[in-house]
Formats: sequence, structure tokens, C-alpha cells
Amino acid sequence: MSAFTDSLAVTPRADGPWVLLSPLRWEIGAKGSGMMWVVPAGYSCDMATIPALARAIFDPSDGRFAKAAVLHDHMLESGFDRLTAAAEFHSALRADGVARWRRLVMFLAVALWRYD
Repeated sequence: MSAFTDSLAVTPRADGPWVLLSPLRWEIGAKGSGMMWVVPAGYSCDMATIPALARAIFDPSDGRFAKAAVLHDHMLESGFDRLTAAAEFHSALRADGVARWRRLVMFLAVALWRYD
């Protein structure tokens, strides 16, 4: 299983999105693979876009989802396809201890549903 190598350091902006204060590093593939994806400091994101109906089950302020959401958003904005970004999102949720059933629901949501 992969792992994050940093904690998440963010600050809210006045216009709503969050800004990373320090880089967020994710090791792709297996731990020790040496393949790193880095979300740079200064990256602006909404942390977790969760449909209103799902907020009762998936609290967007839950820290277990935040790093995975930042990783997913950055990968999409960098040109990765939805399935690849969703797969890393799922792995990141697993690394942060999110239950299997929640990971499955969240994976399907980001892989199949377009929020914009």
C-alpha cells in the first residue's frame, strides 16, 4: 500500500477554497516504490466536493478524506483521466484508514460522477 509522506497543511482563503501551505507528497504504487506525486505548496482546492445528499454520511470536514481529495483534484487538473485519479484517491483513502464500504462508495462517485 502507498503512503503519504507529509501531513496536510492548509489555510482557508477568503473566497472559499483552501490553499496548501506545504507540499503534499504521495507515493504511487507500493510503499518504497520511489514514484512520488507532489501537490505543490500554494495549490488551491475545495478539499472535498460532496453532493448535499451524501453529506450526512460523508462529512467534508473529516480529515481522513482531505488528503485524498487534494491528491485527486490535483491529478485531474494535471491531466490524469478520471479512473486513474480515482484509483489513487481510493488508495489514499485506504492509507488514511477509511472503511472499505466508504472507499467503495467514494471511489464510484469520483470515477463515475462529474461534479462540474
